[in-house]
Amino acid sequence: MSDATAKRPEPVMSRAWREADPICKAALVCALVLAVLALFAPWIAPHEPTAQSLLSRLRPPVGFERADPRFLLGTDELGRDILARSLYGLRLTLMLALLGATLGLLIGATLGVVAGVAGRRVDAAIMAAVDAQIAIPFTLVAIFCLALLGSSLPVMIVVLGLAYWEQYARIIRGDVRRLMRMPFVEAARAAGAGPRRIAVVHLLPNIVSPLVVQFTLSLSNIILLESTLSFLGLGVQPPTATLGAMVGVGRTYMPTAPWIVLAPALLILLITFSVQIIGDWLRDQADVRLRSR
Repeated sequence: MSDATAKRPEPVMSRAWREADPICKAALVCALVLAVLALFAPWIAPHEPTAQSLLSRLRPPVGFERADPRFLLGTDELGRDILARSLYGLRLTLMLALLGATLGLLIGATLGVVAGVAGRRVDAAIMAAVDAQIAIPFTLVAIFCLALLGSSLPVMIVVLGLAYWEQYARIIRGDVRRLMRMPFVEAARAAGAGPRRIAVVHLLPNIVSPLVVQFTLSLSNIILLESTLSFLGLGVQPPTATLGAMVGVGRTYMPTAPWIVLAPALLILLITFSVQIIGDWLRDQADVRLRSR
């Protein structure tokens, strides 16, 4: 009994957590805290994010002179609670980033696989679209689309989803073309395996690692892109709060009320830091070549 217990394999996640370095553990904890704050923002926020109190406008955080104890992180130019708006902004920014990154993953990975297994004409057409996407600064494309179609949430999700699909396509296309020449794929094809089985059983496990890494890179880039568009006034329109919009509005008051910018800017920094570190960690966990060592 004791021998069987001693030989019981350790769960994968427990082993991965034990082997993770302190920076990775800190990033995981930070990401978990941010996710909880975003998920439960309506219950955690002490005030409504759009509620105004003009008599308490531009109040500093608690602990400073003229602070209002009702507003822990102070208020903005309209007397709205910075803490509440930061929590709701975190919630909306993460939702936009996740939906946009997922849409880009689906588009780019699908086109990358098609380009890798299809003939030259299809491959050339897809790669021409990829080159065109890379050649044109996407910020200009996003500004044009938002100016033409408006800044509603569905339009924002589509625009953010189209931001980095070409990176998925280039990476997956190269990996698929390399894997299609590998002996195990040729053996599976000789044994009668169809394209779907080859893609699911032989190709997908070997492209998970680059997909995970690219997803985390795209996630942080999309957060910065959304923040940039909101900073320029082209993102989600007021009074709805996003982190980038809060930074964009608060920049005017930086000399006299820097706390308006500090909270959302710090949240953006924490999100991008956590996502990048976790992406590297997930890459190591998902890479079948690393697991086999």
